Amino acid sequence: MRDTFEFISASDKPALLAFSTPEWLETVRAALLELGYKVHTAATHGDFLVRFHQVRYQVVVLEELFAANSLAENLSLRALQQMPMSQRRHATVILLGDSFQTFMPLQAFQQSVHAVINSAELFLIRQLIEKAVADKELFLHAYQTTFQRVLTSPGGRAG
Repeated sequence: MRDTFEFISASDKPALLAFSTPEWLETVRAALLELGYKVHTAATHGDFLVRFHQVRYQVVVLEELFAANSLAENLSLRALQQMPMSQRRHATVILLGDSFQTFMPLQAFQQSVHAVINSAELFLIRQLIEKAVADKELFLHAYQTTFQRVLTSPGGRAG
């Protein structure tokens, strides 16, 4: 973990990566930078959790074997799965690995993430990240609209 503090402005789009495979890390980092994200990288599970709790990341991309020998040993993924939705709703969580079929909804649901991507599809990672973010935003649009209406209604907290 870096010792220097990096300022995140309101206009920044922060993204967090957790990878053990350097080639995959660089490919995903390059795609996120092209999409205008400010990219942070976690080196360990502890680093991942500290970063995730300090910054409201818009995109989180995890390798299925990040600092682990199996998916079950991925402590960062397990921590995300056990967090209440209110603590992770802000992030589009994408899981990348060899054992997934890209954009298979049931596999994503099983892992409590928004999207799964097979590593063979890395050549399309930029488009796949864009699609995952757009799908999540579309899914949550009704919730966010309703929440804002409740807040601004005469009986809501803001009214």
